Amino acid sequence: MSSPDRDLVLNYLHELQKRICSEVETLDSKARFSTDAWTRTEGGGGVSRILSDGAVFEKAGVGLSHVIGQGLPPSATASRPELAGRHFEAMGVSLVFHPRNPYVPITHLNVRFFIATQAGEKPVWWFGGGYDLTPAYPYLEDVQHWHRTAKAACDPFGDDIYPEFKSWCDRYFFLKHRLETRGVGGLFFDDLNRWDFLRCLDFWKSVGDSFLPAYLPIVRQRHQQPYGTPQRDFQLYRRGRYVEFNLLYDRGTLLDFSPVVAQNPSSCPCPLWPPGPTTGNLNPVQPKPDSPITTSSPGIGSKNQTTR
Repeated sequence: MSSPDRDLVLNYLHELQKRICSEVETLDSKARFSTDAWTRTEGGGGVSRILSDGAVFEKAGVGLSHVIGQGLPPSATASRPELAGRHFEAMGVSLVFHPRNPYVPITHLNVRFFIATQAGEKPVWWFGGGYDLTPAYPYLEDVQHWHRTAKAACDPFGDDIYPEFKSWCDRYFFLKHRLETRGVGGLFFDDLNRWDFLRCLDFWKSVGDSFLPAYLPIVRQRHQQPYGTPQRDFQLYRRGRYVEFNLLYDRGTLLDFSPVVAQNPSSCPCPLWPPGPTTGNLNPVQPKPDSPITTSSPGIGSKNQTTR
């Protein structure tokens, strides 16, 4: 079995961040990413890159982190007590894009690698990550393209991989208190070490490399569609749902590597929580009957809805 190679992982992460930022800047044509290199007192650091007030993207953040520590927080070892007291490294790229046009979906990507070591013991390592799509106004052809691209990234590694990680994504990005999905899904996986290191690395890179081909064609198709105040208001309302998930369920937030969380680029511009009753109707803002959210494919709402 091949041994884990941190340099291979880190080199890919730096290249992926650079490539994504370059292509997004080209598409946006107005705004550029700012760069903020930061360090963590306990060890490690990262590079946060933020694009704001663009022609296509209201806010886009692509963060790279490489965190080093002598011991994991209790929340990280509760389910894996064998990690307690081990030296660890966690590295990854995480992004969230909030488009300006309501017809362009929000998207999120995370690819990460974790390794924990202890003298005299074999290292414990795994990969995690995935991506998901959160449209305010879903279109069937967009969702089909998104999932076809995700499936193509998985297929070389086994026919069962895409169904497994698609299903995991559907379960993970689910707002339990509202009984609704966050969006139309994608891929999600964690604790991936079922193959040797190099094959796991190849799969993980295949997921990362497939993100731009999955997302950018949708942006190009939708970003010039006309919209008005009702569509903008509904977009902001859906952003509120996005924030809810990050605060209540997101694993990165709950792990609380404090400087890493502070540098996370996933914060939403201008989410909207409209006033509503404290009990009963949890969805006071609803799309108009002739809006695309009711005339196109389902994909936001109850768990039994699917577009895949």
